[in-house]
Amino acid sequence: MYALVAMARVDSLLSILVQQGANELRLGTDREPKMLAFGTAKRLAIPSTPADTLRELLGEILTGEREQAMRAGGRIDVRYEAAGLGAFQVKLLARPDGAFDAVFLRETRASPAAAAAAVAPAVASRPSAVTSPVVPVTSGPEPSSAQARVTPVTAMATPAFVELVATAAALRASDLHLLEGACPVVRVDGALRQLVDAPVSLFPLLSLGAEQEDRIARGHSVDVGLDVESVGRVRLHVFRTAEGTAASVRLLPSAAPSLASLQIPVPLDDLVVAPSGLVLVCGATGSGKSTTLAALAQEALRRRSIVLTTLEDPIEYGLAASHTSLVRRRQVGRDVADFASGLRDALREDPDVILVGEMRDPETIGLALTAAETGHLVLSSLHAPSAASAIERIVDVYAPQRQGQIRVQLADVLRAVVAQWLLPRARGGGRVMVVEVLRMTHAVAALVRDGRTAQIATAIQSGRREGMITLERCLADRVQAGEVRLEDARALANDPASLSLYVGKAEES
Repeated sequence: MYALVAMARVDSLLSILVQQGANELRLGTDREPKMLAFGTAKRLAIPSTPADTLRELLGEILTGEREQAMRAGGRIDVRYEAAGLGAFQVKLLARPDGAFDAVFLRETRASPAAAAAAVAPAVASRPSAVTSPVVPVTSGPEPSSAQARVTPVTAMATPAFVELVATAAALRASDLHLLEGACPVVRVDGALRQLVDAPVSLFPLLSLGAEQEDRIARGHSVDVGLDVESVGRVRLHVFRTAEGTAASVRLLPSAAPSLASLQIPVPLDDLVVAPSGLVLVCGATGSGKSTTLAALAQEALRRRSIVLTTLEDPIEYGLAASHTSLVRRRQVGRDVADFASGLRDALREDPDVILVGEMRDPETIGLALTAAETGHLVLSSLHAPSAASAIERIVDVYAPQRQGQIRVQLADVLRAVVAQWLLPRARGGGRVMVVEVLRMTHAVAALVRDGRTAQIATAIQSGRREGMITLERCLADRVQAGEVRLEDARALANDPASLSLYVGKAEES
C-alpha cells in the first residue's frame, strides 16, 4: 500500500465528510460524488466529475505512476493523511470502460453519536455500537477444486461493516443480507426486515482483497470468518447473483453456548463421554446445527481430558479448553485444503474427539466412519430433514455395491442423530429449538443394518426411556409450555394427527 501525506483539493470534500460525521466518500469519473455515514447516504449536492476534474481533486494521490499501476492491476490502495482531518484508506479502482473510481474510508473511529445518527429510526434507540479497526480475515478455497490451495487471502472489515453488524446484533438478528446497490436486510426471529433505508456498495463496505474480488467476478464464492468487537464472531459468504454481488452474514456469539442453555428436551450430555462413535446433528441451513455441535464439543472439553481437533469452514464459535484438555482448530481453505485431507491428518494427531463441520462427500463420510471405528468420537453435521433421512443420505452417496457395507458401519458406530428446527417463540420474541432424537439401540442398529429405515420413526416413538423423542412429541411439549404456537407446530409436524393426539392427551391430563 502506498502511504501519502499531502494536501489535495479533495481535502475540501473530506472536511465536509468530517463535519457531517460521515466516514466514506465515493468519487468516480462522470459520477456524482457520494458521502456515506456507515452505509447511510448523506446529502452532498455536487455535480458529476469528469476525468480531468477528478484528477485535479485527487492531486498527488493519483500520480501518473499510480494511475499506470491502477490500470495494470485494476486497483491500488493508498493511505492518505489529510491535514487536520486524519487518515483515510483510499482505493483507486479502474473501470473496464477506461474510467476510474476513488473511495475514501476514514480510519478514525466513529463516535457513538455519529453512529446512532446513521441508522434508521427503527434502531435509533439501541445502545451505541462500538466500531473496530480494520480486521484481517481469511477466505476458504474455491469450490471447483477438491485440492484447493491453502494460502490465506486477506480481506478487511471496515468500520462501516462493523457498524452494520452491531446494529443487526442489537436487533437480535441471526443473519444480515447485503446486495450491491440495495438496502441491508436482517433476519430477526425468522422474519426479514430492512435494516437501514440506504443502499450499500458492497466491495467498499467489505473491503475484500483484489484476489477475492476477482474470484467472485469469475463466479466463485468467498467464505470468511472474523471477530467483530463487542458483537462476537460472524461468518461471511460473498457470492454473485443475477441482481449483483451479494453477501450473507451469519452472526455468532464469540463463545460456544453450554449444552444446558440449549434446553434440549432430552439429555445429550452422556454422548460426549462416549469413547468412540459418530454423533450427527442434522437440519436445514439456519437451524442451529453449528450451535449444537459447538455446545457438544464444549461439554466434552469440560467433562473430559481430551485432545479435540476441529475441521471447520470457517471457524465459528470459540471453544475454551480446560487445564486438562487441548484444542486444535483447523479452518478449511486456510489451514487445510478440504475436510477429507483434514480428517486424514487428524488420525495422526492423537485426537480423542474430532469435530467435522459438515460431511459433504463420500470420501469425508468414509473417513469419518473409519475414525469412529478406530476409537475416536466424531461430531459432525449433515443437511437432512430427519434422523431416518440422515441415515439414508449417507448410504445414498455410495454406489449400490457399497451400500450394504456402509449400513453395517453405520449400525456399528452411530451413537445418535439429532434433527433440529427453530420456531418463533410464542411470546417475547426469539426462537425455540425443537428436535427429533434417535439413539442407537440394538433394535435401531438392526433396522439400519437391514435397510429398514422406514421403521425408525416407530422405534423413536417407543424409545423415550432410551433418550429418544419424536418431533411431534417435542412440538406438543413446546405448545403445552406456551413456548410455540399450535399453528406453527402443525405447519412443521410430519404427522399432524400424532401432534393433535399428543396435545389432546396433555390437555386431558
